[in-house]
Amino acid sequence: MEHIYESLIQFWQYTGFANCSWQNLAMIAIGIVFITVAILKEWEPLLLVPIGFGMIIGNIPMFPGLNIGIYEDGSVLNTLYQGVKQGWYPPLIFLGIGAMTDFSALISQPRLILIGAAAQMGIFGAYLLALTCGFAPAEAGAIGIIGGADGPTAIFLSSKLAPDLMGAIAVSAYSYMALVPVIQRPIMLLLTSKKERAIEMPKPRQVSQREKIIFPVIGFLITAFIVPSGLPLLGMLFFGNLLKESGVTRRLAETARGPLIDVVTTLIGLTVGASTQADKFLSGKSLMIFGLGLGSFIIATACGVLFVKLINLTIRGADRKINPLIGNAGVSAVPDSARVSEVVGRETNPNNHLLMHAMGPNVAGVIGSAVAAGILLSFLG
Repeated sequence: MEHIYESLIQFWQYTGFANCSWQNLAMIAIGIVFITVAILKEWEPLLLVPIGFGMIIGNIPMFPGLNIGIYEDGSVLNTLYQGVKQGWYPPLIFLGIGAMTDFSALISQPRLILIGAAAQMGIFGAYLLALTCGFAPAEAGAIGIIGGADGPTAIFLSSKLAPDLMGAIAVSAYSYMALVPVIQRPIMLLLTSKKERAIEMPKPRQVSQREKIIFPVIGFLITAFIVPSGLPLLGMLFFGNLLKESGVTRRLAETARGPLIDVVTTLIGLTVGASTQADKFLSGKSLMIFGLGLGSFIIATACGVLFVKLINLTIRGADRKINPLIGNAGVSAVPDSARVSEVVGRETNPNNHLLMHAMGPNVAGVIGSAVAAGILLSFLG
């Protein structure tokens, strides 16, 4: 009888109930909120559902030494997490993004790449803010990349510059990507007049197949020579696009933009969520990272919109002016930020169709965030 009692006591010590803390319960509650928002609001469900469930997995209280936690070497979760920690997953996601991206809007209107570049000021603005808050330069650079609204890039850079902050940075980046319509709309309305929002832009010219094939090769050579440190992301992005546009590698393109990116997105979301263990995640630094991430996102959106207004001052002829609403699409949240441009534009002018125009700076933002990551890595890594 005594042996049975001791066995029950030992069993109890191994249960989650015996090892639970309020921090674990708080993180599990946050994970449930992520899942709920993803399902009910349909805000980036492909990201928030895996991240939310990963948070629940990572915060199940456990007896130490069982070798099943994400931070315990040799565990299954730790092995899957190496794709995040070592930066393997982000380039694979960029391969899929390249295979599903149509650069026609950017090719037909090359000037729109400047809008994508202007929006990257959010990255460097947040970098300076993080420095003033006491973060080390490498940590500040990793935090700043949140302003690019690109989760894979944020994970890639933080894995190199600030691995200890990667969980908070990744969750912050993906959270703000999901909140694109909520955050950007009021900023766009605040910075533009009704007359500016009503500007109609002419339909982009038709882009030839030859131009689409040449673009990823030339685009890669130019960006890679400028920032060789961005090679893993830029190389995979443009390679994926070449697979799509070449016309002779359709099977490879379909695999990259379908099963491959789906599997990697699932793994990256689940493991990033699981990395938010309460003892690692709940800290003053995490809260500061979320605040700085929001600031960088606001700066990026505002800089994109204001830059278009500045360009319009130099343009003669009303038919060549750019609707400043597409400035928000300079962040690389494809295609959500471009959809926000379309929705806000049609609220003012029902005949206004900005989606294709907004896709220009949107895809430029994808390239821009990878270039910005390469720049930060080159002098902070």
